[in-house]
Amino acid sequence: MPKNADPVRVKGCKSLGAKVVLADDIHAAFATMDRIKEHEGRVAIHPFEGELMTLGAATCGLEFIKEVPNLDAVVVPVGGGGLISGISSAIKQASPSCKVYGVEPSGADGLRRSLDAGRPVSLEKVSTIADSLGSPVSLPYSFSVAQAGVDEVVRIDDEEMLMSMVLLYDALKLAAEPACAAATAAICGPLHHRLKGLRVGLVACGSNISEQRMVELVTQGRSILQRTKKIQ
Repeated sequence: MPKNADPVRVKGCKSLGAKVVLADDIHAAFATMDRIKEHEGRVAIHPFEGELMTLGAATCGLEFIKEVPNLDAVVVPVGGGGLISGISSAIKQASPSCKVYGVEPSGADGLRRSLDAGRPVSLEKVSTIADSLGSPVSLPYSFSVAQAGVDEVVRIDDEEMLMSMVLLYDALKLAAEPACAAATAAICGPLHHRLKGLRVGLVACGSNISEQRMVELVTQGRSILQRTKKIQ
């Protein structure tokens, strides 16, 4: 795991018996995973790449369709692309007219760049407060499934996630980490006008955040909201 991972995330893994190896950044974390796999003869369960990962994520898309058959759109946070690959595949097979939008931090927009290029690309640098959305690479299988089912991927910045964390906490009392607030940030930002008045499903994934970090980020979000109101 990268050294900037929230301590709660690290502690949670250790409590389940995992030996956690910390790397300098997300690029080094993936490289360390590959090195351990080769040197120790282990099997790597990839966080987003592979048929079974996509199939597992597809069950979430199926739940959306079963619960709300006439959904107009679904908005999904994107890290490496495994979650949105499965969700988009399930939704498009069950309800082809339902739009599937991905949302990525501006500093970790690997899937958006890959879709624009028509092939998986790697990022030289990842910069975002949403550590679980900070994959440095897009990979062939998840990319190909997402390419077939995702209508568009939009970008949001860190400030938009911070403000959405405040919204989710104040309105729903959800202690959402930045990644969990990404879909909300998208519908309040770049997707607002297109989705206004429609039936929209949001994926809110991620609550691995410490109390101290939550207070710190929500305080930043409130400061941004106050500043933007003064500007308006």
